Amino acid sequence: MTPMIRKPFSRPSSRIQAVAPSATKVMADRAAGIHNCVSLGQGVPGFAPPPHVMEAVQQMLVDNPTISRYTLQTGMPQLRERLSEYLLAEKGVKADPVHEICVTVGGMEALLASILAVVDPGDEVLLPSPTYASYTEQVLLAGGVPVFVPLTKQWGLDPAGLRAAVTQKTKAILLCNPGNPTGNVYSADEIRALCELAVANNIVLIIDEAYDYIVYDDTTILNPLSVDAYRDHVIAIGSLSKKYCLTGWRVGWVAAARQWMEHITKVHDAATICAPTISQCAALAALNGDQQWVATCCRELAKKKEVCCSRLDRLAPHFSYVAPKGAFYIMGKYHFTTDNSQQTAHRLLDETGVITVPGGSFGQGGEGHLRLSFGGETAEINESFDRIERWLGA
Repeated sequence: MTPMIRKPFSRPSSRIQAVAPSATKVMADRAAGIHNCVSLGQGVPGFAPPPHVMEAVQQMLVDNPTISRYTLQTGMPQLRERLSEYLLAEKGVKADPVHEICVTVGGMEALLASILAVVDPGDEVLLPSPTYASYTEQVLLAGGVPVFVPLTKQWGLDPAGLRAAVTQKTKAILLCNPGNPTGNVYSADEIRALCELAVANNIVLIIDEAYDYIVYDDTTILNPLSVDAYRDHVIAIGSLSKKYCLTGWRVGWVAAARQWMEHITKVHDAATICAPTISQCAALAALNGDQQWVATCCRELAKKKEVCCSRLDRLAPHFSYVAPKGAFYIMGKYHFTTDNSQQTAHRLLDETGVITVPGGSFGQGGEGHLRLSFGGETAEINESFDRIERWLGA
């Protein structure tokens, strides 16, 4: 009998080998083996979804026999119509619901579909850093080259640095406003400056507004799709995950001029066909329901921000930070060790059971920091800082 010759496995693609597992996932996996952890890590709001959303979905399960079927590729017409109304009322964006809006499987799929529609292998994408770690991963999946452009010490844009980073290979700029992981908010003037840079160099600004509902001062967030001169150079991403605490429902959207949407929807169709019908029903109920629920959550998040900031103040000089203007994150700069952020986050988790996210995973601008989320329960935030205080002997 001829012995079987075992052949080696084929080599995984170079694009996937270039991508590292997300630090958030690594920290969650590490924490799973540790008893009695508390979290300042994953960015999940600590509220239940709006009751009217759950009630509406329950009723739809009874009344709507088509809820288990596909919707149109780009989403339920009535949801796209509602999103078009929302974009106009809230952001001054005129978006054709038929040709310029696509409902996606969360904001993450909208981002990846947009990047794959824009970026060719070897193209450079500018990432103001610290930047959301998944942006880097998605650029690499597209075969692109992430180019990190440091933010200022106050987490503002560096216009000169951005201009200097543009080359003939630059294809896009990608950023989150309000920001993850920094909690910064880019002003209207900063966004206009980015758009002028994009127009002058024929590049695309991909802007992620997952946290647009939560701003702590009077800063007005400009969605540049509202400016006719910029429309051909802007792709805007939205999500219901954080605003309505529907993270597990996976529903978001992308809005862009028709010539971009034509290609974005090709990727969307190849990847997912359509967003889950039941999730789209939840999204429609959320948008049509009483928005006072969102306002209440924002007030609670503002209180949690104050708790987090006051606890960090108590930890000076071990930590310093820039107070967040939006979202529910703080980048805590630590001064008690010269270890890198991964080593520091792992040690903190192993020795105290407090989950954080290494700042270095958000680009070089985040090294020496830990990302702290205050989206969870106030009691858990305080318990986390109690443990850190004991650990530091503060």
